[in-house]
Amino acid sequence: KSGLDPGGAWHAWGMACLKAGNLSSAREKFNRCLKPPMDLNQLNHGSRLVQDVIQYLESTVKPILIADDDYFATLRELEATLRTRSLSLEMMCEGKIQHNSYYQECLFYLHSYGTNLAIISFYMRHDCMREALLHLLNKESPSEVFIEGIFIPSYESGKLHMLENLLETIDPGLESWGVYLIAACKYLQRKNYYHILYELQQFMKDHVRAAMTCIRFFTHGAKSYTELGDKQTWLLKIKDHLKVYLQEVSRSSGRKKMAFTFRKKMSATDVSRHISTVDLQMEVTKFLHRCESSGTSQMTGSSLPTLFGNNNMKTDVACKVMLEGKNIEEGFGIAFRVLQDFQLEATEVYSKVAKQLVKQQKYSEIRQLLKCVNESGVAAKNDGDNIILNCLNEFKNIPAE
Repeated sequence: KSGLDPGGAWHAWGMACLKAGNLSSAREKFNRCLKPPMDLNQLNHGSRLVQDVIQYLESTVKPILIADDDYFATLRELEATLRTRSLSLEMMCEGKIQHNSYYQECLFYLHSYGTNLAIISFYMRHDCMREALLHLLNKESPSEVFIEGIFIPSYESGKLHMLENLLETIDPGLESWGVYLIAACKYLQRKNYYHILYELQQFMKDHVRAAMTCIRFFTHGAKSYTELGDKQTWLLKIKDHLKVYLQEVSRSSGRKKMAFTFRKKMSATDVSRHISTVDLQMEVTKFLHRCESSGTSQMTGSSLPTLFGNNNMKTDVACKVMLEGKNIEEGFGIAFRVLQDFQLEATEVYSKVAKQLVKQQKYSEIRQLLKCVNESGVAAKNDGDNIILNCLNEFKNIPAE
């Protein structure tokens, strides 16, 4: 009669029925004021009224305690406990949900008035990860719901391995999870969580992307080739990933089509080329690491060039290798392979090296550079002339003492 919204009254009445243990009457009252969300995949837990109902029902249930008498278990027992924890949690969850009227009541309200994220979060709160994953699949929820409701809670609570095991149990080929796994990788990349990203890529058997992450581990933050020398393990891991990928490609070449649709693909030719790049980078790293350790290294720069960068960076690597040895000849062989493998402009590299030698007043080295270029067997007719001309131009820029 007064024109006021009766929703608040129905909600209060429903809560009173809940507290009195009259569950069926509470359903009837809440039906008058609760509405399902317009979009089940929205990234929230539904209306505040629904959340209040769930919160009360969950608080009413006494938690099931796991016996704590295994504090002094032996390491072997602890290992066995960890191995079976995933299964035991699943069984405990199943019993807890199915045989408890209050949990069943929670699910009724969540399915009637909650979002998919609210349902999934409920399952995750009660260690029912399998149910959460199956709900996600059945409802074909978007990847944002997976990230928010399952993935973030899993790695934050140290249950990433449990999640991986369940994903594989539900679909051994992981194809059903492809969209979600790629989204998780992008999320981790945005957050700069590269160690978790690498672990996930290995689980996905996404060897090309795992190799790319290893490249970042190798190059990121290094200020010298002495530091890169200590990170060469990552180069070996890059090679391992690429070799495994090549084996998988060759195994599947007889079949009609590779089934791994969400894993990054690359032609066998490109993979072989990348393996050659890694081999050459290992040689460059060992050589420059040795030069820095022996004190012959003189070049300094703001960025550390590697063969994983663009052509300008590769040119810098070739120059660095020639200039940092005891003499030009010592590093020329490796530098020449860099020029050949990446089809770099040889004249440009030789000219840059010659200019540096003039600045450092290493005139005998210029003669050695000319000798190495001529003996390389692929020098252009005017390479020697260009080197000398660049040296003369550099002389002009040196102020007379």
